[in-house]
Amino acid sequence: MNILVTGGAGFIGGHLAESFAEAGHDVVVLDNFEPYYDLGIKRHNVEVGRAAAESGGGNYRLVEGSTTDADLVADLVGETSIVYHQASQAGVRTSVDEPQKVNQYNVEGMLNVLDAARDADIKRVVNASSSSVYGKPRYLPYDEDHLTTPISPYGASKLAAEQYARVYNEVYGLPTVSLRYFTVYGPRMRPNMAITNFVSRCLHGESPVVYGSGEQTRDFTYIGDIVDANSRLLSDDSADGEVMNIGSTDNIEIITLAEKVRDAIDPSLEISFDSRHPSDAEHTHADISKARELIGYEPTLDIREGVSEFIDWYRENYEWYDPLVRES
Repeated sequence: MNILVTGGAGFIGGHLAESFAEAGHDVVVLDNFEPYYDLGIKRHNVEVGRAAAESGGGNYRLVEGSTTDADLVADLVGETSIVYHQASQAGVRTSVDEPQKVNQYNVEGMLNVLDAARDADIKRVVNASSSSVYGKPRYLPYDEDHLTTPISPYGASKLAAEQYARVYNEVYGLPTVSLRYFTVYGPRMRPNMAITNFVSRCLHGESPVVYGSGEQTRDFTYIGDIVDANSRLLSDDSADGEVMNIGSTDNIEIITLAEKVRDAIDPSLEISFDSRHPSDAEHTHADISKARELIGYEPTLDIREGVSEFIDWYRENYEWYDPLVRES
C-alpha cells in the first residue's frame, strides 16, 4: 500500500513510517524539519525508517517540505492510498507565544491535506488529534462526548482540525478518522517532554523539576500502542467519520512519576518545584471504550512499567539522544 505520513520525521510520525516500511508498504514521509527541538533526532528517525524499509521489503522516501505548501501536498496525496496526518506545530506553551504559527501549521496545513484528499481517490485520512481539545475536565475519564473547551491555542487548533475532518467526511464523503492522543511517550520522544527531562536531569545528577504541586495527573500512552491503533486503520473502515480517544488504562500524578524516575536512577536526589504554566492541563485520563469497540484497540503498557523500559532505552541510546551530550 502507498502511505503518506506527514510529520513523518517526528516522534510519532517516525514510528509510524518505520512500522509501515518494515511491514512492506511504500512510505512517503513529508516533513519540514521545523527546529522545535534538536533536528538530529529527526534525522535519526529518517535513518531508522530507511533501515526498516530495507529489512522489511518496503520503500521509504523523504520529501522535505511543509503541509502549508498546497501544491506539494496535492502532488503527494495524489500518489498515495492513505494519509496519516501527523504534522503539526507541537507544544501547548509554544502555542501561547505563537498562536498564528500554530494555526498556520495545524489548521491551514490540515485543510490542504483534506482538500488534496477530496480531489484524489484515497482510502482514508487519519488525523492526529490531542487530549488538549478537552480543556478542564468536567469528569474523568474523558469520553468523546465530554465538552471540548481547550485552554490553549494548540488545543483550539487541534479541535478545529478535527472539525474540518468531520465536515469533509459529512459533506464530501471523504473517509476521515481523528485520534485523540493522550501524552505519548517512548523511544525517540521529544526531549522537551516531562519524562525525558526527568530522566536526563537524573542521569546528570540534577534534581528533576516538577512544575506546580505535582498533584496534576496525566494519562501516558506508550508509542507502541499508538502505532497499533493507527495500523488498525490501514484496513478497518468501521471508524470512518469518527473521533476516538487513544490512551492507556490509567493515569499517574506527575510527582509520582518524577519520584519513580528519580528512584530508578539516583534515589539521593531531591525533587525540585517550579511554577506551573496556566495553559497546562490539570488532569487527563482517557476513556478508550469507543476505540476498543470500533477498532479493537487495547493498550499494552502501563506508565509504571513503560517508564522503566524507557529509562533502559535512554541509557542504551544516551550518546546520541541525550540533549546535554548532543550540545557538548
